[in-house]
Parts: sequence; structure tokens; C-alpha cells
Amino acid sequence: MIKYLKQSPSKSFADTSHTDVAERVGQIIAEIRSDGDAAVRKYAELFDKQTLESFRLSDERIEEIMGTLDQQVIDDIVFVQNQVRTFAQAQRDSMQDVEIETLPGVFLGHRHVPVEAAGAYIPGGKYPLTASAHMTIITAKVAGVPRVAACTPPIRGEIPAATIAAMKLAGADEIYLLGGVQAVAAMALGTESIDPVDMIAGPGNAYVAEAKRQLFGEIGIDLFAGPTEILIVADEHADPFFVAVDLLSQAEHGPDSPAILVTTSERVAREAMDHIERILPDMPTKDFAEPAWRNWGQVLVVDDLDEAYSVADGFAAEHVQIFTADPAAALNKMHNYGALFLGENTCVSYGDKVIGTNHVLPTLGAARYTGGLWVGKYLKTVTYQTIENAASSAELGTVLGRAARVELFEGHARSGDARAWRHAGQQFEWIDKALAGTAAGAAT
Repeated sequence: MIKYLKQSPSKSFADTSHTDVAERVGQIIAEIRSDGDAAVRKYAELFDKQTLESFRLSDERIEEIMGTLDQQVIDDIVFVQNQVRTFAQAQRDSMQDVEIETLPGVFLGHRHVPVEAAGAYIPGGKYPLTASAHMTIITAKVAGVPRVAACTPPIRGEIPAATIAAMKLAGADEIYLLGGVQAVAAMALGTESIDPVDMIAGPGNAYVAEAKRQLFGEIGIDLFAGPTEILIVADEHADPFFVAVDLLSQAEHGPDSPAILVTTSERVAREAMDHIERILPDMPTKDFAEPAWRNWGQVLVVDDLDEAYSVADGFAAEHVQIFTADPAAALNKMHNYGALFLGENTCVSYGDKVIGTNHVLPTLGAARYTGGLWVGKYLKTVTYQTIENAASSAELGTVLGRAARVELFEGHARSGDARAWRHAGQQFEWIDKALAGTAAGAAT
């Protein structure tokens, strides 16, 4: 039985639908579709006060920007990107091409083929999300994408130097100082100066998310993203201070970011809530973290861990931390999460910034049916088939004739008939009639 010490509304996918946002985004996309660069410039100036001659940064300009950074910043970017690249490469290596022989001379296979061009959107509104460059660009490059175009906006009129460095070091082929709907639409649709891409990945605000939603189908996307979420499952062994710190670490993403504690210990719950009240007043990002906790934070006390895992699965949260005596048990107990962080040594912030797994993850319950961004998102698993044995072709043709006629697909049936006629000498009235008087008919 659940006891709520703090209860708030739960967010759902429906919360991402805002008529005013959808209409505005649709208008911007339509203008960029018709007017290209002129519309992109219009909205870049309107929203970012940006009047660059070219949105694309030259290699020389990128080197200048990177030269303004301390070497330690560059070294840290390289370190983190090595973690991301190592894990992404392991994922890619796990995906093998397949070919099997199902009948004599009948070969079926699949191959993993990368998209030809991908767009990476790296946000820069509230924070310069340097880590998003690692997650979107490196993953695409490890997947084998030949061309990656990456966009990030200026922040209060300034170039986000660390983000530009991360984009370059991650392997972006084109870097544009461009943000918002205009960046997403320009990459998706193409303009006079920006070639279109096949898919777009990366987080963003409600307008960026809506742009991806409206363009999905015309291009591929990674996933629909909502506000960042954290859920912690804790037992009586959990440290309430760590629980409080980690809940607030994700609440600072934005004023609508849910932070949820599900625990078997009322003591842990109450002590964690007390810690939160003491930490929040001096937190530099309390303007985001405080309303997130006040309006969307939840604390639930349950009878046992089985119930805790079941409740957590019901939330299907983006990030789930397990603070229990046996955290590895959650691997078999839980099914619905974007990413699982096992034990108090492992925090969500590691996943966000440094550990190497991808931080572009499903929110708003989407973890019920999808995982997050990974190399496989940039790959198309495509099949092929070949028949090198005439007898097998005749056998399949005979079955096809019967199966297709059950579904009233006469044209399909005749494709099978033709192979059975050619390779096994079967007779069909429609073939005799079709070939009457022709050289092929005479040969028959």
C-alpha cells in the first residue's frame, strides 16, 4: 500500500501538446520551407539577436574559439568523449550482419546501414549543454554516418566556446551557430546554404520538441523529449542526504522537472525531505529546482521492494536510481526506465555528463516502449534475399500461388506461378494464354 508524504500531478505525453506552441512552430517551419535562408535569418535575428553573415563556422573560426578555452576544459572534453565513444563502439560491435540459408539455395540476410546525413541539435538556453554534443555527434559517427551537421545557439549573444569545442572534437562535419526551431527546420528541410539531413537528434525546449514532432515522418528523429525526470528507489539502507542531493541535481534542469522518491523506509523519506529543505535555499539553481520540487516532486512510502519496483515501473521514468542493499536486483525486477543507475556510487549526473552512456533518454512514460539514443538509432536494419536454387524457387512459387489467391492477390500469385512454370514445368492456363503465338509459347 502506498503512503504519500508528498504528492504532485504526474506528467504525461499530453502535457507536451500546446496549441500556441504548435501554431507558432508550424508557421516558422512553413516560412523556412518556402523562403529558406531568408526565413532562417529572420528568426535568428528575432529570437537570438543574431546577424551573422554565415551561420556556418569555418575551421579557422572554430580554432580561434577553441583557443579561448583553458587546456583543462579541452582535456576534460576529450576524457568524457573517450568514455562515450568507447561505449558507443561496444554497442556498434554488438550489432552483427546476418545471413542464413532457409532452404537449399535460399539466402536471407540483414545489414545495418547508417543514414547518410544526421543533424545534431545541442541546446543552449538555460545552460550550455556541452555534453549533448558528445551524445549526438559521437554516437552518429561511431554508427558510420558520413555527414553530421550540428547546430547550437549563441547564449545571450555570446558564442558557447566549450560547446563549439565539443562539437568539433566529437567529429561534426559542419557546425552552425544557430538555434531553436529555425535550426531544426533548416537541417530537416534544407536551405540554400544548409543541405538537408535524414534524421535529427538532440534535446531542446518545447519549441524544439514541437518542431521535431511536426517534421517527424519527413525526417527521422531520436525520440520525443519532455522535461528531465528522476526517480529514486530506496530502502532503509539508503543515505537520505545522497537521496536529497540527487533528486535536486535533476530538478535544476527546469521548473517542470519531476523528482520522485519511492522508498520502503519512512525514516529515509522524511530525512531526505528535511535535507532538501535545508539545501534548496542556498542552491544557485534554486530558481529552477525549487518550483520543480514544490510542484512536481513526490515522495511515496511502500511496503516492500517488490512494490517499490512495481510503482517505479508504473512511472516509467527517464532516470531511475537504485539505493538499496542489493541494487543489481533491479536489473531483473524493473522493465520501464530510460537508464538505470545502480548503487549510491552511481548518480544520474554521471550519466548526464561523464560516464559514457547516452543521456538522450525517453521521458513522459515513453520508457514503456523505447530506450534512449544509441548507435542503433542512426542505423537502418535492412534485409536482402536471393535464391540460387531453381527447385527452391519453384517450391516457393507454388506456395506463393496458393497463399496469394487466399488473399485475392492474383498478380502476386502469378509471380509465383511463373517460377513454378519455368523451373518445375507446372502448367497454368493463364500462362498458356499469355504466351500463345509467341516464341516463348512455341518453345513451351
